[in-house]
Amino acid sequence: MADETKDLIDTLYQKDTLTKTEQISQPIRKSPKAKYQIFDESEFTRGREVLGDLIVHGMIASGGTDIDWLIEHNGGFIILEFKGFHNDKINIAKGQMIAYEKLHEKLNQSSKCFLYVVGCDDIDFSNPDSTVWLFEMRQWKSGAIPKNTMDIYGEESNRQNKFIVYREYMNEITVEKLREVLDSHWKEF
Repeated sequence: MADETKDLIDTLYQKDTLTKTEQISQPIRKSPKAKYQIFDESEFTRGREVLGDLIVHGMIASGGTDIDWLIEHNGGFIILEFKGFHNDKINIAKGQMIAYEKLHEKLNQSSKCFLYVVGCDDIDFSNPDSTVWLFEMRQWKSGAIPKNTMDIYGEESNRQNKFIVYREYMNEITVEKLREVLDSHWKEF
């Protein structure tokens, strides 16, 4: 507790503040702790359960999704959607992708927006050398990422209400490199 108080005091009085040159030259490596933590996991879980009770049987409205991470800085946006791989592919609900396309379009009309879909296996994000795969919305819109609604490898024979994106079309990147990409966008804003 005393160390945490000392860290807070040092931060408030800017004793540990690095100059911009020092910040840029230092590589981002594994940190002893996450920048943000859930302080009360049971309260966090309870909050999610309460929202789950909003939509009930008998209602016309259903479904729903969330944005995994939305960063705003000086009017610019970075949006991340994380998807788990299953047989070297990720699934993105059509409605979710349409919403992301429109959101990306509207945010880029008045500012900058980078929207990434990140595919990952069972990963340890605290390890900077762990690998993820990603694509940016501009790649999706340009057609660089095929918009498959059927499994081209025949695992699912009927058309789905989702897009299937294969690992081979995504860019492989380390967690450390992803952090650098996010920080570079932050600096652009």
